[in-house]
Amino acid sequence: MFETVLVANRGEIAVRVIRTLRALGVRSVAVYSDADAGARHVREADTAVRIGPAPAAESYLSIDRLLEAAARTGAQAVHPGYGFLAENADFARACEAAGLVFVGPPADAIALMGDKIRAKETVKAAGVPVVPGSSGSGLSDEQLAEAARGIGMPVLLKPSAGGGGKGMRLVREEHRLADEIAAARREARASFGDDTLLVERWVDTPRHIEIQVLADGHGTVLHLGERECSLQRRHQKIIEEAPSVLLDEATRAAMGEAAVQAARSCGYRGAGTVEFIVPGGDPSSYYFMEMNTRLQVEHPVTELITGLDLVEWQLRVAAGERLPFAQQDITLTGHAVEARLCAEDPARGFLPSGGTVLRLREPQGEGVRTDSGLTEGTEVGSLYDPMLSKVIAYGPDRATALRKLRAALAQTVTLGVQTNAGFLRRLLAHPAVVAGELDTGLVERVVDELAAPGVPEEVYEAAAAVRLDALRPKGEGGWIDPFSVPSGWRLGAEPKPVSFHLRVTDPVEYTPRGTHTVTEDTVSVTLDGVRHTFHRAADWLGRDGDAWHVRDHDPVAASLIRAAHSGADSLTAPMPGTVTVVKVAVGDEVTAGQSLLVVEAMKMEHVISAPHAGTVTELDVTPGTAVAMDQVLAVIAPVEEETA
Repeated sequence: MFETVLVANRGEIAVRVIRTLRALGVRSVAVYSDADAGARHVREADTAVRIGPAPAAESYLSIDRLLEAAARTGAQAVHPGYGFLAENADFARACEAAGLVFVGPPADAIALMGDKIRAKETVKAAGVPVVPGSSGSGLSDEQLAEAARGIGMPVLLKPSAGGGGKGMRLVREEHRLADEIAAARREARASFGDDTLLVERWVDTPRHIEIQVLADGHGTVLHLGERECSLQRRHQKIIEEAPSVLLDEATRAAMGEAAVQAARSCGYRGAGTVEFIVPGGDPSSYYFMEMNTRLQVEHPVTELITGLDLVEWQLRVAAGERLPFAQQDITLTGHAVEARLCAEDPARGFLPSGGTVLRLREPQGEGVRTDSGLTEGTEVGSLYDPMLSKVIAYGPDRATALRKLRAALAQTVTLGVQTNAGFLRRLLAHPAVVAGELDTGLVERVVDELAAPGVPEEVYEAAAAVRLDALRPKGEGGWIDPFSVPSGWRLGAEPKPVSFHLRVTDPVEYTPRGTHTVTEDTVSVTLDGVRHTFHRAADWLGRDGDAWHVRDHDPVAASLIRAAHSGADSLTAPMPGTVTVVKVAVGDEVTAGQSLLVVEAMKMEHVISAPHAGTVTELDVTPGTAVAMDQVLAVIAPVEEETA
């Protein structure tokens, strides 16, 4: 086994790998950008090395700086985690050339399976069924469109060089092909540096099922069962579980053997995942999608049902050890479900969020595991992936695991940064999810009813209680000046109830009507005989996984701003991020719906369009400008105003 391993990653996966290294008695080396100087993975490692400024290209994606950090600390191996350089064949080769062991598959296997077009051809030759689609690489836009028309709509556009759902586009209408191909190329180029695309037949009501494989360097390749990953949003997994309720033993064995053959076809070594698309109505008809040549985000559910530490076996295989067990020794016991906690706002269409973690409570206990890179004070910005942590629950059966996970998400508190915890808890309680009737389109069909249930009155009551408590004089020596009490008392008139102008989404004027108990960390309010308790930090309130940023609202200032713009519409940033495209200038005339700017955050693009026809009267940003959420980007004066 190695003496020292450098972890070439950040966040929760870096913390996760460091945990196993510590258990094995191996010295860990963390790396960090300037943005992560105080991060949890930096504090938990035995040694940490600064590798550059905040942008990933100058730090976590810099092969030279990572190799230099390994040399300076005496590391013998590099664990890449997932994301960044984990599936970069050049990085694997550079590690080998520097005398370092890359904890992952051979570079040739990464390159082969990283090219989805070559990967499909390779596994098809090995007898693994593949989804019908385009053949050949380097197809032009017109060739892709022609292939799509030949397959028949709907089709799925996919980047050849990447994964994780980035750049994927489901196209149902033929006339949308040109626009969607252009958008998919742009996103693929931004995410992977390669805009090569392929097109595949869209499988109706598909289920996404993947097989975990493990291979050593001595010829043993086996599988560790499947994971169901059908609960997705924008092609990104958000809930994963093992095993799948869809598969019987015969199908599980057949898919497992297909995954093993796919791994053998590329000379695989280490832990990897073979992903399949499965028609919901016919699980015996499964198709290879791609192979992820790294550890998966959802690996904990496999660990819990097999009892194996996958990071440990990655390290042992990389150190040259043989796998001491055979396929017949692998047993699946119980059920595990994982939820991905992301910095995003369900009430705003799941746009990326950011901020400082002011209050943090992460669930633990029997049957509950949290993999996290967070601490109180963590700054969540727009430079990196939005996933913050993972909450995993295990039970003897699926119903128990689901119940434990819902309870764990209700206990999760991440104030200061908006997350999807409450949405995930409601999703896990949806009748279709409870029944196991899943497909990759389910989340999109139910998202509106689960994402933004509105702001309950008790939230405003709790926010008002906090403000009332701050106004109340504390007194000295037991005496309180009665004229300083916020009672609404007025000379010669009836008391006027104290009210507050508050805003979560829309501004409201709220008058407290309940009883309250306020502490430093919590606030409890009783309305109509029902007591509600919230966690609190600054202007944030949290309960059952949901969080509300309740700000003071000044109606006078708001009216002055509206008057200053004389009815014009201000276009604001929907999320903290960076302006990447500016298509207009001050004085330009625009039409309703015209694309004006593009804001990017956490590898997600958001197009800012004109709300109506008019003229650009203000433009406060240029390409490269970093913006905060709700920051004014431009102002559009409507046609009616110009005419007047």
